[in-house]
Amino acid sequence: MAALLVVIAIGFVALAWSAERFVDGSSALARQLGVSSLLIGLTVVGIGTSLPEMLVSAIAAIDGTPGIALGNALGSNIANVGLILGTTALVSPLVISPGILRREIPLLMLVVVATGALLADGALSRFDGVALLAGMLAVLTWMAWQARHPERGDAMIARELESAVPEPLPLAQALRWTLLGLVLLIASSRLLVWASVLLAGQLGVSDLIIGLTIVAIGTSLPELAAGLASVRRGESELAVGNIIGSNLFNLLAVLGIAGAIAPFAFDQGDLARDYGIMTGFMLAILVVGYGLGRRGRLGRWEGGLLVGAYIAYQALLFFSHR
Repeated sequence: MAALLVVIAIGFVALAWSAERFVDGSSALARQLGVSSLLIGLTVVGIGTSLPEMLVSAIAAIDGTPGIALGNALGSNIANVGLILGTTALVSPLVISPGILRREIPLLMLVVVATGALLADGALSRFDGVALLAGMLAVLTWMAWQARHPERGDAMIARELESAVPEPLPLAQALRWTLLGLVLLIASSRLLVWASVLLAGQLGVSDLIIGLTIVAIGTSLPELAAGLASVRRGESELAVGNIIGSNLFNLLAVLGIAGAIAPFAFDQGDLARDYGIMTGFMLAILVVGYGLGRRGRLGRWEGGLLVGAYIAYQALLFFSHR
């Protein structure tokens, strides 16, 4: 078991490193082709931050372990809010901007409800997967429109997207990073899924539990790094925006790709528990933003509550599957 944990840790490190290299290389290639920073941030960088979750869930579905695919998507969203956002708020209080309260949070709740409706029959069909991917395309289109019309709201989306674009690279280096990153992304994702399945067997728990816990936490670590980096730059509102964007991608793109490639069924009882808890964490952002404590501010005590709730959820999973 210790060896498997070491392999999983190596897989997480390789996954995060290769995703960053792929984003750096492909962003530089896009620059070479004359693509604007805004469009690069919207597509390459935006999608790239969720590449670990996408590839792990896609490979898990292909390999016949849909529990990891579903658990990774739902568990990553729970970890993003409870663990990542909570921990970031403990380090430094966060600001939830009026634009996020007015646009992104209602959009996230709409996606949560729509995705739940698609999953209510206990299966993620190919139609469901395609519908989720179509929803992702609609969200990207909406974000592009918002970024190009900051006078109708605020300029945070455009600023966030453009600031996330890596520095330019020479063409040869950009090609090298793109290819190396892609190869390592696929290899480390397969390694992670393989080791997680073996670990689930040794622990005597389902693939879903491993997806909700170890895999979800590991694939969410890049969001923690991004959140802490935003706080250090004095742009705490971007940390909240990054988490909401990641949660949208996890529901629409991660589940969408898994369903479109390899449809699967799952236990509706487990879905009701974990989807309900995920929805509760999403609502927590809404409650904090609109009036718990100081409006639009996620302070240290609210962050502590989120982390405590996440620990309680992990304990629930542990004790209910002993």
